[in-house]
Parts: sequence; C-alpha cells; structure tokens
Amino acid sequence: MRKILIAANWKMYKTPTEAQSFLHTFLPLVKDQTQSEIVICPPAVDLPTAVHAVKGTEVLVGAQNMYFAEEGAFTGEISASMLVALGVSHVILGHSERRQYFAETDDDVNRKLIAALKHHLVPIVCIGENEEQRERGLTEEVVCRQISRAIHPIWAIGTGKTASPAIAAEAHLIVRSEVARLVGRPLADALRILYGGSVKPENAGALLNQPEIDGALVGGASLDPHSLTAIVKAGVGA
Repeated sequence: MRKILIAANWKMYKTPTEAQSFLHTFLPLVKDQTQSEIVICPPAVDLPTAVHAVKGTEVLVGAQNMYFAEEGAFTGEISASMLVALGVSHVILGHSERRQYFAETDDDVNRKLIAALKHHLVPIVCIGENEEQRERGLTEEVVCRQISRAIHPIWAIGTGKTASPAIAAEAHLIVRSEVARLVGRPLADALRILYGGSVKPENAGALLNQPEIDGALVGGASLDPHSLTAIVKAGVGA
C-alpha cells in the first residue's frame, strides 16, 4: 500500500520564531502518527529552524521551490545541493502560484525535477488545470501535458473551492494511467498522487478515502497546528 503523505505548504507565512512556535505545538500532537508521512514546507528563511526542530521525530522538512542550476549568478535562487546541505528532504515544484506569478513553464519544472532527483530530493510536482480549462473540458489534455508526480488542480487553489472527492479521484486516475503509459505500470502503482486545493479538516477525510488519492498538499489549513493535526488524523483512517 502507498503511505499517505500530508505536505504542509506555508507559502509566504511565518517568521523563524513563528515557525518554531508552530512546531513546538504541532510535534507533540503527531508524535504517534506514524501511519502518515508528514512534510512541513516553510519559507526558505525558516528551513534551518524547521530542520532543527524536527530532529528526532518522524516529521520531515521540504522547500517550496528551488532552481535547477548547481550554482551561479542567479540572485535570489537556491540550489538543490543547498537544500540537501540544510537537511531538507522534499521540494515543491511547479506550484500554480509559481506558474501564475513568476511565469514558470513546464520546461522549467522539468529541469528542476531533474536537478531534484539528481540530489535525491523527493519532488512534490504540482500539475493541474485552471477553472476555465476545466469548464472547457480540457482537464485530461492539461493534466497529461503536465504529468509528473502529483495532482494539483489550479482552479481550487486560493478560491476556497474544493473538487468533490469523485472529481478529484477521476483526475488522479488520469494521472496514474498516463504515468503507466509513459513509464510502466509498476512505477505508476507506486506513485503517490496528492490532492491540493483548499484541503481542510472538514473535507480531508472524504478526499483521502478515495482510492486514487494518496495524500494532500495543504495550504492555508496547514498554518494552524491543530488544523493540520486534524488533517493528518483524517489520513490515518484512509
């Protein structure tokens, strides 16, 4: 069975002090939750604080972004090797906000994915259609074009809208089928596909109980330790 993965994307929230306070509260709440894999993805300035705080626990730390070059004159960027040196294990790639606000392309995401895998970082690759594309019936076309390691329906991000469990599961099945076509059924069956789009304690259980959904990339609801704990616990019974 694929182990449920709950990844908390804090986006541009929390100072190092606030991150430490969150983890001080959160870690005791999930110390016995070994059935799910938990990854906290804070802003880059919080990564050293988070890595230090989770030592000795089962909770892991991921970055929200990285650049594909090993090093160079790329002001403001962070490389995969830098993340590894900090003790980071995961990295989010191609989030809809990176695509929308920073003009990231599928080619950019591909190059970042290659760099992440080279350095043994676990990539959480975001793909998915926006609301207009879904209404035009382009879900499968868009998803198959962006296909990689996770599903991230852009139309649900930041809108407060959540795909129904059935809609989410249908999109996840498209992802798994396309991965099987491209690289074979064994890898597709092992692939963990996460749902991301206004995941909350109220809907987490219904989403995570869908057979094709292997976890969640949680945004706003991950900023409160008790809310994130409730989502983690919803995954235990999935």
